[in-house]
Order: sequence, then C-alpha cells, then structure tokens
Amino acid sequence: MQERNRLHRSHSELKAQLSGLQMRVEQSRERLSKLQADAEEFASELASAEEEIGLARSRLQEGLDEMETLENERGELEERREHLRTELSLARGRAQDDRADAQQHAISLESKRSALNSITAGLDRTQSQLQQLQVRREELQQQLLAGEAPLEMFGEQLAERLERRVGLDQELTAARELVESVESQIRQHDELRMNTERRVEEARRQLDEVRMGLQESKVRRETLLEQFTTTQFELEQVVAQLPAEATIADWEHQLSEVAGKIERLGQVNLAAIDEFKEQSERKEYLDRQCGDLTEALDTLESAMRKIDKETRTRFQDTFDRVNAGLKERFPRLFGGGHAYLELAGEDVLNAGVAIMARPPGKRNSTINQLSGGEKALTAVALVFSIFELNPAPFCLLDEVDAPLDDNNNIRYCETVREMSKNVQFIFITHNKVTMELADQLLGVTMHEAGVSRLVAVDTDEALRLAAM
Repeated sequence: MQERNRLHRSHSELKAQLSGLQMRVEQSRERLSKLQADAEEFASELASAEEEIGLARSRLQEGLDEMETLENERGELEERREHLRTELSLARGRAQDDRADAQQHAISLESKRSALNSITAGLDRTQSQLQQLQVRREELQQQLLAGEAPLEMFGEQLAERLERRVGLDQELTAARELVESVESQIRQHDELRMNTERRVEEARRQLDEVRMGLQESKVRRETLLEQFTTTQFELEQVVAQLPAEATIADWEHQLSEVAGKIERLGQVNLAAIDEFKEQSERKEYLDRQCGDLTEALDTLESAMRKIDKETRTRFQDTFDRVNAGLKERFPRLFGGGHAYLELAGEDVLNAGVAIMARPPGKRNSTINQLSGGEKALTAVALVFSIFELNPAPFCLLDEVDAPLDDNNNIRYCETVREMSKNVQFIFITHNKVTMELADQLLGVTMHEAGVSRLVAVDTDEALRLAAM
C-alpha cells in the first residue's frame, strides 16, 4: 500500500514536471513568435522612420531659409511696435487726465444742486409754519373775547351748588348712621341663626346614630335568624327548652369553649376541591406543552442531522474541487512541483485544513519551510483555485507580486492574463513586468511638496501614439 502511494506520488510529480516542461516549451514558442513579429515590425518602423527623417531634414532646410528672411523683417516690426507703444501710452495718459477733470466737475455740480434743493425745501416749510401760527393767533384772540362774558354767570351757579352740597353731606351722614345700626342688628340675628343651626345639626347627628344602631340591631337579628334557620331547628321549641336560670354570660362561656375545641381541631381547607381541579388543569396544560417541546426537539434534531449531512457533503465536494484546482494551478505557477490539501482530523466539520506544497527541487514537508516568495505564490494558487470555484466580476490584488522573482512573476502574469478573459482584475504593483500586463494604468505623482495628482494612462492609446 505504501509502495503504491509512493509510486502514485512519483507519478504525480513526473506528470506535474512534464506539464511544467510542456508549458515552458509553449511559452518559449509563443515568446519566439512574438519576438519575430516584433523584429519585423521594428524593421518596417525603421524604414518608415528613415523616410520621415529625410523629409524632416528637407523641411528643416526650408525653415532655416525662411527664418533668415523673417529675421530682417522682425527688426523693422519691433521698432515700429515700440513707436506705437509710446504714442499709445501718451494718449492713455491724456485720456485719463480728461476723465478725472470731467468727474471732478460732475461731483461739484451735483453737490451744488443738492444744496439748492435743500434750501428751497427749508424755505417752503418755514412759510407754511408762519401761516399756521397766524391762523392760531387769530383763533386765540377770538376765544379770549368770547370767554369774559359767562364768568359772572358761572360764579353764581358755583355758590348755589356749594350750598346744596352742604345739605347733601348732612343727609349722607344721617344715612350712614342708620345703615350702621341696621348692620349691627343683622349681625346679631346671624349669630342667633348660626347657634340654632348648630343645635339642629347636633340633633340630626344623634338621630342618625340612633337610626344606625336600630338598623344594625335589625341586620344582626336577621343574620342570627338566618344562621338559626340553617340549623333546621324551630325557634319556639328551642326557646321553650331553654332553662330559666340560663343567662347570656353562661351561653357565651359555652360558645367560647366550643370555639376553642374547633380551633384545636385545626384549619379545614374548604377550597381543596377547587385547588385540585386547578392543579389538574395545569398538569394537563404542562403535559401538552411537554409533548409539543419533545416533538419540536425531535424535529430540530432531525433537521440538524440533515444539515450536518448536507454540510459534510458540500464541504467534501468543495474541498475536492479546491484541491483539484490547487493541484492544477500550483505546477503552472511554479513551473513544476506539486501541492495538495489535507484534512487534519477525522471529523470533516471540525477538522483543520493543511497545505502541502513542494516546489521543484525541494523536499519540504509543510508550507512553513518555504521562502517568502514561494509562500506568496502558493497563496496565489490557493486563492485562484477558490476564486474559480465561486468567481466574481472583480478581483483586487494588492502587491501580490512584491516578493516574487522575475521567473515566478512572469508565470504569475500569464495566469492573470488567462483568468482576465472572464474576470476583471484590479491590481496594485510596482513591478514593470506586471504593469505591462495592464490595459489601464493609474498612478499618483507629487510635483510639489504636499500636493499629489492622479495620472491615468491608456496602454493601447499610448502604443498607438508611439507608433505614429
């Protein structure tokens, strides 16, 4: 069994090495064809460039001849321009002075006009006030002439009204004394009324107490009769059988003795039947709930078993697919070697996953013995295998190629180019080889301290411009 496993592993290694060599041969052929195409393209571009250089040299000579003729004309035109500039500056100075004088005259005229308007308005207001004062003076003079005649008549009326007021004051004093005496009598009658009402209230209270006592006695009598009726005895017979010498104190003494005997017997739970019925109903309700919970628990356990079974199936299927992808992707990225996944445990749901990777020429047992670049490339192989299992429209790679050397980086770029047919990659890199892979380049530059700027380059457009 061990020998078969060893042979199987050897066969896998040889198969992986063979696929790596075939991939290298294919890559070499592609690069050779590409280099041949580039050489032919460079030759055609060189011929066209030589023709363009000849045309450019002829154009340069023509330009030099024209430049000599234009140099002579430029001197004359510069002298004429200086003369015109001098005349223009003088004309601008004169226009500026004329504009300042005109503005000054306009300001002076406007100020004089506003002063004249204010003086005219003040004069109109003064004339209007003078006319109003003259009219008021005439009215006051007429009122003075008309007011001297009725003064004597008003003096006589004032004397008569003063005498009448003295008589009215005397009558008012007498009326006030009468009112005070009447109020004193009213206060005395009020005191008598309040005393009478207090006595009547006290009599009513006593009458209510007598009525309450009578009602209480009546109710007590009726209660005693009802209690006696429950004994199923005749009242007349019981009264006839009572001994003549028996008193109320004797009967009360006997009653207290009987009550003591009843109390010594203990409490009698009269509500036991109702309590038993209530507890029975509660027991039935709890039994139903217990049955429902047991049924729900069985349903949940069955669902959990189904979920565990489906989870194990899906996990094993996903694990096998990722493992197959890793076995295929790893030799292509490393140019050989092999890698696979192992479960570290018996239970699929609780077991861990270990990565076993052996690049070409190494006999390590775990991934921890690999170098930084080998670990990065192994992680890329695993991530791409998982990504192929559940692909997304975009894939972001942040400096994945930083620890890779040139050969590994080329294989990494080939893998990304192959996957870019179905997935759009966005990657951050400082590697020139990886930059050549991109269709769009975005970079951040800083021409000034503290000021950054985003620069975008379309690779296809840049190649088209370079070819022109």
